[in-house]
Amino acid sequence: MKAKAPSILSADLKITGSIVSDGEVQLDGTVEGDVRATDLTIGEEASIKGEVIAENVVIRGRVNGSVRARQVQLSSTARVEGDVIHATLAIESGAYFDGLCKRSSDPLSDVKSPPANAKPAAQSTSSGSGSGSSTGSTASSTTPPPAAAASSDKAVANDPFTSKS
Repeated sequence: MKAKAPSILSADLKITGSIVSDGEVQLDGTVEGDVRATDLTIGEEASIKGEVIAENVVIRGRVNGSVRARQVQLSSTARVEGDVIHATLAIESGAYFDGLCKRSSDPLSDVKSPPANAKPAAQSTSSGSGSGSSTGSTASSTTPPPAAAASSDKAVANDPFTSKS
């Protein structure tokens, strides 16, 4: 059997809608919709607004939405705003990542819907950005997490998040 050539979506191409491929896709244009492929490479000038699902994904451009893949690589030029569910993850120094990072032994079979108690903006954290030269996604916080703020019914004297009863 002959090896299949990758599908190449050039930089001057803008797609509104979903893309589904059983092979390799090189995306250099803009997609407003979900992208599903076996192997996906998102070029430096590429942009996706939607969910990315693949066996292997290399992100060099922008993704605004969740990423589900067995192997995820964020290159130094990557900008990801959304959650990443992965079996393996590599993040180069300088990559921008703002979202939750979750390891899963089989990320492609996990349930897509978030837990009923999840609050998208309140629980969003940046976990696992590249070292040192990241573009701001790793701002540290001096505020303790809500679960650690008050462990009993009594209010903590200097805690601004609890009120005295």
